[in-house]
Amino acid sequence: MNITLRQLTYFKALSEQRNFGRAAEAVNISQPALSVQIREMEAALGAKLVERRARDVVLTPFGRRILDHAERVLGEMQALGDAARWQGGLAGRLSLGIIPTIAPYILPGVLEALRSGDISLDVQVREARTEQLIAEVQSGQLDAAIMALPVPGEGLQARALFKDRFLLAGSAARLDALGQGAEALRPMSLTHSPLLLLEDGHCLTDQALEVCGRGRGHAQIDMGASSLGTLSRLVAAGFGLTLMPELAAATESRAAPGMQLRRFAPPEPYREVALVRRASTEDASWFAELADLLGTVGGGLITQARDAGAAARATGDAGL
Repeated sequence: MNITLRQLTYFKALSEQRNFGRAAEAVNISQPALSVQIREMEAALGAKLVERRARDVVLTPFGRRILDHAERVLGEMQALGDAARWQGGLAGRLSLGIIPTIAPYILPGVLEALRSGDISLDVQVREARTEQLIAEVQSGQLDAAIMALPVPGEGLQARALFKDRFLLAGSAARLDALGQGAEALRPMSLTHSPLLLLEDGHCLTDQALEVCGRGRGHAQIDMGASSLGTLSRLVAAGFGLTLMPELAAATESRAAPGMQLRRFAPPEPYREVALVRRASTEDASWFAELADLLGTVGGGLITQARDAGAAARATGDAGL
């Protein structure tokens, strides 16, 4: 019996896509070539792996057992490749995922720091929502990903980088209408204020709803913006309030001058940003090195935002 890693990869793709055409596209080969490889694999094993139907395929009971073996073998091969690639720390190629509510604010500093450490390092960045990044880390498409805790997935290891506090953002009129001083402003007190959030699927939306104690069906919730940039301009124009991560505050304040920010009373709500990798990855010295770099860059941006906010408050400018 001679089963190849390529065949195991093709079979795994077919089990995920449940269609020969989509599976062939996922692994970048023609559909006939994929079909031949699966038939050869079935011949070598002496039993059918899939039931072929008009529009899709279904794994046979034998196919499900073989899939378990295939996933273990491919996982071990991925770990072997990781161990060889990272034996010298951060070197060669780094595939890094990052969620959209962090990417624009931290990436410039991170890429500059990575390149200054090793000009030959090939950094490939993938911006996507948490669910997609988790799947790609688990499958080995990404080496690591930057996201907010908690991490919804198995077989992963996370290292906290920094706390990103939430600020209340709105127009001057909206904020003044709250009639509360800094010592009394709390997320739960915003019950009767219109709250603008990112469209469903962003973890920042889930976190904002949680800290404000609201459900998705609340009459004063509007979830539809695709980016923090859009939210900033909407609240600057007076359409409502939103929670703005401190990491994004300086950038979005410059882009939307009519937006003003207020801090919540202690304890301030926050999200914890973390770096995530597969727990099975061998020799994770590169991971610690990368996490230290990210923590330094992100923490520096947070400190700059707090210092700028303190300076603005001292001069009576609530815009930052």
